[in-house]
Amino acid sequence: ILMMLLACLFFSLMDSVMKKLAGHYPAIQVTAMRALTSMPLIIAYVLWRRALPGLWQVRWPLHLLRVGLGVVMLTSFAFAIRSLPLTEAYALFYISPLAIAALSIPFLGEKVSRPSWIAIVVGLVGVLVVLKPGGRGIVSLAGLAVLASALCYACSAITVRLLSRTDSSESMVWWVMFGVAVVAGLLALPDWVAISSKHGWLLAALAVTGFIGQLTITEAFKLAPAATVTPFEYSALAWGLGLDMLVWQTVPGIRVFIGAGIIVASGIYLAKHEAKGVEAEHP
Repeated sequence: ILMMLLACLFFSLMDSVMKKLAGHYPAIQVTAMRALTSMPLIIAYVLWRRALPGLWQVRWPLHLLRVGLGVVMLTSFAFAIRSLPLTEAYALFYISPLAIAALSIPFLGEKVSRPSWIAIVVGLVGVLVVLKPGGRGIVSLAGLAVLASALCYACSAITVRLLSRTDSSESMVWWVMFGVAVVAGLLALPDWVAISSKHGWLLAALAVTGFIGQLTITEAFKLAPAATVTPFEYSALAWGLGLDMLVWQTVPGIRVFIGAGIIVASGIYLAKHEAKGVEAEHP
Protein backbone atom coordinates (compact mmCIF):
# COMPACT_ATOMS: atom_id res chain seq x y z
CA ILE A 1 0.00 0.00 0.00
CA LEU A 2 2.85 2.37 0.85
CA MET A 3 4.50 1.60 -2.50
CA MET A 4 1.25 2.39 -4.34
CA LEU A 5 0.84 5.69 -2.47
CA LEU A 6 4.42 6.62 -3.35
CA ALA A 7 3.85 5.62 -6.99
CA CYS A 8 0.82 7.87 -7.22
CA LEU A 9 2.77 10.73 -5.64
CA PHE A 10 5.65 10.46 -8.11
CA PHE A 11 3.36 10.03 -11.12
CA SER A 12 1.42 13.12 -9.99
CA LEU A 13 4.69 15.04 -9.74
CA MET A 14 5.61 13.79 -13.21
CA ASP A 15 2.26 14.97 -14.59
CA SER A 16 2.82 18.36 -12.96
CA VAL A 17 6.14 18.65 -14.79
CA MET A 18 4.42 17.66 -18.05
CA LYS A 19 1.77 20.32 -17.41
CA LYS A 20 4.53 22.92 -16.94
CA LEU A 21 6.28 21.85 -20.14
CA ALA A 22 3.00 21.71 -22.10
CA GLY A 23 2.68 25.45 -21.59
CA HIS A 24 5.89 26.01 -23.57
CA TYR A 25 6.15 23.14 -26.05
CA PRO A 26 3.78 21.25 -28.41
CA ALA A 27 2.08 18.23 -26.85
CA ILE A 28 3.82 15.77 -29.18
CA GLN A 29 7.19 17.25 -28.22
CA VAL A 30 6.34 16.83 -24.53
CA THR A 31 5.65 13.17 -25.27
CA ALA A 32 9.02 12.83 -26.99
CA MET A 33 10.80 14.53 -24.09
CA ARG A 34 9.01 12.27 -21.60
CA ALA A 35 10.34 9.18 -23.38
CA LEU A 36 13.80 10.52 -24.23
CA THR A 37 14.56 11.62 -20.68
CA SER A 38 13.61 8.16 -19.41
CA MET A 39 15.96 6.25 -21.71
CA PRO A 40 19.24 6.62 -19.74
CA LEU A 41 17.60 5.32 -16.56
CA ILE A 42 15.84 2.50 -18.43
CA ILE A 43 19.11 1.48 -20.09
CA ALA A 44 20.80 1.37 -16.69
CA TYR A 45 17.90 -0.68 -15.31
CA VAL A 46 18.02 -3.21 -18.16
CA LEU A 47 21.80 -3.60 -17.78
CA TRP A 48 21.47 -3.97 -14.00
CA ARG A 49 18.88 -6.71 -14.50
CA ARG A 50 21.14 -8.35 -17.14
CA ALA A 51 18.10 -8.51 -19.40
CA LEU A 52 19.71 -7.27 -22.62
CA PRO A 53 19.60 -10.65 -24.48
CA GLY A 54 15.90 -11.10 -23.74
CA LEU A 55 14.93 -7.77 -25.33
CA TRP A 56 14.87 -9.32 -28.81
CA GLN A 57 12.72 -12.34 -28.00
CA VAL A 58 9.42 -10.50 -28.23
CA ARG A 59 6.10 -10.44 -30.06
CA TRP A 60 6.76 -7.46 -32.33
CA PRO A 61 3.18 -6.70 -33.52
CA LEU A 62 1.92 -6.21 -29.95
CA HIS A 63 4.95 -4.11 -29.01
CA LEU A 64 4.41 -1.88 -32.05
CA LEU A 65 0.76 -1.54 -31.08
CA ARG A 66 1.80 -0.48 -27.57
CA VAL A 67 4.11 2.15 -29.03
CA GLY A 68 1.29 3.65 -31.09
CA LEU A 69 -1.04 3.60 -28.11
CA GLY A 70 1.66 5.15 -25.92
CA VAL A 71 2.22 8.06 -28.32
CA VAL A 72 -1.49 8.85 -28.53
CA MET A 73 -2.00 8.37 -24.78
CA LEU A 74 0.82 10.69 -23.66
CA THR A 75 0.16 13.31 -26.34
CA SER A 76 -3.56 13.46 -25.60
CA PHE A 77 -2.91 13.76 -21.87
CA ALA A 78 -0.24 16.45 -22.35
CA PHE A 79 -2.65 18.38 -24.57
CA ALA A 80 -5.45 18.07 -22.00
CA ILE A 81 -3.55 19.12 -18.87
CA ARG A 82 -2.39 22.27 -20.61
CA SER A 83 -5.83 23.69 -19.80
CA LEU A 84 -7.42 21.22 -17.34
CA PRO A 85 -6.60 21.03 -13.61
CA LEU A 86 -4.88 17.77 -12.68
CA THR A 87 -7.80 16.81 -10.44
CA GLU A 88 -10.30 17.03 -13.29
CA ALA A 89 -7.97 15.18 -15.68
CA TYR A 90 -7.46 12.39 -13.14
CA ALA A 91 -11.19 12.10 -12.48
CA LEU A 92 -11.79 11.43 -16.17
CA PHE A 93 -8.71 9.25 -16.63
CA TYR A 94 -9.82 6.84 -13.92
CA ILE A 95 -12.52 5.51 -16.19
CA SER A 96 -9.67 3.33 -17.54
CA PRO A 97 -10.13 0.40 -15.06
CA LEU A 98 -13.75 0.16 -16.16
CA ALA A 99 -12.69 0.32 -19.82
CA ILE A 100 -10.18 -2.48 -19.21
CA ALA A 101 -12.94 -4.67 -17.80
CA ALA A 102 -15.14 -4.02 -20.84
CA LEU A 103 -12.31 -4.57 -23.35
CA SER A 104 -11.26 -7.85 -21.69
CA ILE A 105 -14.37 -9.47 -23.20
CA PRO A 106 -13.50 -9.23 -26.92
CA PHE A 107 -9.69 -9.27 -26.58
CA LEU A 108 -9.08 -11.71 -23.71
CA GLY A 109 -12.23 -13.79 -23.88
CA GLU A 110 -13.05 -13.03 -20.26
CA LYS A 111 -16.56 -12.90 -18.85
CA VAL A 112 -17.88 -9.79 -17.14
CA SER A 113 -20.67 -10.36 -14.64
CA ARG A 114 -23.83 -8.29 -14.35
CA PRO A 115 -22.60 -6.45 -11.21
CA SER A 116 -19.42 -5.53 -13.09
CA TRP A 117 -21.46 -4.15 -15.98
CA ILE A 118 -23.47 -2.10 -13.51
CA ALA A 119 -20.22 -0.68 -12.12
CA ILE A 120 -19.07 0.20 -15.66
CA VAL A 121 -22.34 2.00 -16.46
CA VAL A 122 -22.26 3.86 -13.14
CA GLY A 123 -18.68 4.91 -13.89
CA LEU A 124 -19.80 6.32 -17.23
CA VAL A 125 -22.43 8.36 -15.40
CA GLY A 126 -19.61 9.78 -13.29
CA VAL A 127 -17.75 10.75 -16.47
CA LEU A 128 -20.83 12.63 -17.70
CA VAL A 129 -21.03 14.48 -14.40
CA VAL A 130 -17.40 15.60 -14.72
CA LEU A 131 -17.78 16.56 -18.40
CA LYS A 132 -21.15 18.29 -17.80
CA PRO A 133 -22.30 18.10 -21.44
CA GLY A 134 -25.06 20.27 -22.81
CA GLY A 135 -25.91 23.95 -22.40
CA ARG A 136 -23.09 26.17 -21.22
CA GLY A 137 -21.12 23.16 -20.03
CA ILE A 138 -20.50 21.74 -23.49
CA VAL A 139 -17.95 18.93 -23.55
CA SER A 140 -14.47 20.39 -23.88
CA LEU A 141 -11.86 19.17 -26.34
CA ALA A 142 -9.46 18.76 -23.41
CA GLY A 143 -11.96 16.53 -21.59
CA LEU A 144 -12.36 14.34 -24.67
CA ALA A 145 -8.56 14.18 -24.99
CA VAL A 146 -8.32 12.75 -21.45
CA LEU A 147 -10.94 10.12 -22.33
CA ALA A 148 -8.95 9.23 -25.48
CA SER A 149 -5.83 8.92 -23.31
CA ALA A 150 -7.67 6.69 -20.82
CA LEU A 151 -8.96 4.46 -23.63
CA CYS A 152 -5.43 4.10 -25.04
CA TYR A 153 -4.19 3.24 -21.55
CA ALA A 154 -6.88 0.57 -21.23
CA CYS A 155 -5.97 -0.93 -24.61
CA SER A 156 -2.29 -0.85 -23.65
CA ALA A 157 -3.08 -2.65 -20.38
CA ILE A 158 -4.83 -5.39 -22.38
CA THR A 159 -1.75 -5.80 -24.59
CA VAL A 160 0.44 -6.01 -21.47
CA ARG A 161 -1.69 -8.86 -20.17
CA LEU A 162 -1.22 -10.64 -23.50
CA LEU A 163 2.51 -9.91 -23.67
CA SER A 164 3.15 -10.97 -20.08
CA ARG A 165 2.41 -14.55 -21.11
CA THR A 166 5.53 -14.67 -23.29
CA ASP A 167 7.67 -11.52 -22.95
CA SER A 168 9.76 -10.17 -20.08
CA SER A 169 8.78 -7.07 -18.11
CA GLU A 170 12.11 -5.46 -19.07
CA SER A 171 11.33 -5.86 -22.78
CA MET A 172 7.90 -4.29 -22.31
CA VAL A 173 9.34 -1.26 -20.51
CA TRP A 174 12.23 -0.88 -22.94
CA TRP A 175 10.40 -1.15 -26.25
CA VAL A 176 7.46 1.07 -25.36
CA MET A 177 9.72 3.91 -24.17
CA PHE A 178 12.23 3.46 -27.01
CA GLY A 179 9.44 3.31 -29.59
CA VAL A 180 7.62 6.33 -28.18
CA ALA A 181 10.90 8.29 -28.14
CA VAL A 182 11.53 7.50 -31.81
CA VAL A 183 7.97 7.93 -33.14
CA ALA A 184 7.08 11.01 -31.09
CA GLY A 185 10.51 12.51 -31.79
CA LEU A 186 10.05 12.14 -35.56
CA LEU A 187 6.50 13.53 -35.44
CA ALA A 188 7.63 16.48 -33.31
CA LEU A 189 10.68 17.26 -35.46
CA PRO A 190 9.00 19.53 -38.06
CA ASP A 191 7.65 21.89 -35.37
CA TRP A 192 10.33 21.26 -32.74
CA VAL A 193 10.74 24.15 -30.32
CA ALA A 194 14.25 24.73 -29.03
CA ILE A 195 14.45 23.62 -25.39
CA SER A 196 15.27 26.48 -23.05
CA SER A 197 18.15 25.95 -20.64
CA LYS A 198 15.93 27.12 -17.78
CA HIS A 199 13.78 24.02 -18.31
CA GLY A 200 16.70 21.64 -17.80
CA TRP A 201 15.66 20.94 -14.22
CA LEU A 202 12.13 20.12 -15.41
CA LEU A 203 13.50 17.51 -17.82
CA ALA A 204 15.61 15.98 -15.05
CA ALA A 205 12.56 15.92 -12.76
CA LEU A 206 10.51 14.33 -15.56
CA ALA A 207 13.01 11.47 -15.86
CA VAL A 208 13.42 10.85 -12.13
CA THR A 209 9.74 11.06 -11.13
CA GLY A 210 8.63 8.82 -14.00
CA PHE A 211 11.29 6.22 -13.28
CA ILE A 212 10.65 6.10 -9.52
CA GLY A 213 6.90 5.98 -10.13
CA GLN A 214 7.36 2.98 -12.43
CA LEU A 215 9.56 1.14 -9.92
CA THR A 216 7.25 1.74 -6.96
CA ILE A 217 4.07 0.72 -8.77
CA THR A 218 5.80 -2.45 -9.98
CA GLU A 219 6.88 -3.17 -6.40
CA ALA A 220 3.34 -2.53 -5.14
CA PHE A 221 1.85 -5.18 -7.42
CA LYS A 222 4.72 -7.53 -6.62
CA LEU A 223 4.19 -7.33 -2.83
CA ALA A 224 0.39 -7.56 -2.68
CA PRO A 225 -2.62 -8.75 -4.70
CA ALA A 226 -3.98 -6.25 -7.23
CA ALA A 227 -7.31 -6.04 -5.37
CA THR A 228 -5.47 -4.90 -2.23
CA VAL A 229 -3.46 -2.07 -3.76
CA THR A 230 -5.63 -0.94 -6.70
CA PRO A 231 -8.05 1.14 -4.56
CA PHE A 232 -5.10 3.21 -3.33
CA GLU A 233 -4.31 4.15 -6.92
CA TYR A 234 -7.09 6.70 -6.60
CA SER A 235 -4.97 8.58 -4.07
CA ALA A 236 -3.64 10.38 -7.15
CA LEU A 237 -6.79 12.49 -6.97
CA ALA A 238 -5.66 13.81 -3.58
CA TRP A 239 -2.12 14.44 -4.84
CA GLY A 240 -3.53 16.17 -7.92
CA LEU A 241 -5.79 18.38 -5.82
CA GLY A 242 -2.89 19.36 -3.56
CA LEU A 243 -0.69 20.22 -6.55
CA ASP A 244 -3.50 22.18 -8.22
CA MET A 245 -3.89 24.28 -5.09
CA LEU A 246 -0.18 24.64 -4.34
CA VAL A 247 1.25 25.23 -7.82
CA TRP A 248 -1.62 26.62 -9.89
CA GLN A 249 -3.90 28.01 -7.14
CA THR A 250 -6.96 26.33 -8.68
CA VAL A 251 -9.73 24.27 -7.12
CA PRO A 252 -12.09 22.28 -9.41
CA GLY A 253 -15.84 22.77 -9.16
CA ILE A 254 -18.11 20.60 -7.04
CA ARG A 255 -19.23 18.59 -10.09
CA VAL A 256 -15.67 17.28 -10.51
CA PHE A 257 -15.66 15.97 -6.93
CA ILE A 258 -19.11 14.40 -7.34
CA GLY A 259 -18.21 12.78 -10.66
CA ALA A 260 -14.83 11.63 -9.34
CA GLY A 261 -16.56 10.08 -6.32
CA ILE A 262 -18.90 8.13 -8.59
CA ILE A 263 -16.03 6.93 -10.83
CA VAL A 264 -13.80 5.96 -7.89
CA ALA A 265 -16.61 4.14 -6.07
CA SER A 266 -17.52 2.14 -9.18
CA GLY A 267 -13.84 1.35 -9.83
CA ILE A 268 -13.23 0.13 -6.28
CA TYR A 269 -16.43 -1.93 -6.36
CA LEU A 270 -15.34 -3.49 -9.67
CA ALA A 271 -11.89 -4.37 -8.27
CA LYS A 272 -13.35 -5.95 -5.13
CA HIS A 273 -16.03 -7.85 -7.07
CA GLU A 274 -13.49 -9.28 -9.52
CA ALA A 275 -11.22 -10.27 -6.62
CA LYS A 276 -14.08 -12.23 -5.05
CA GLY A 277 -14.69 -13.92 -8.39
CA VAL A 278 -11.04 -15.01 -8.61
CA GLU A 279 -11.16 -16.35 -5.04
CA ALA A 280 -14.30 -18.32 -5.84
CA GLU A 281 -12.63 -19.90 -8.90
CA HIS A 282 -9.36 -20.61 -7.07
CA PRO A 283 -10.11 -21.21 -3.38
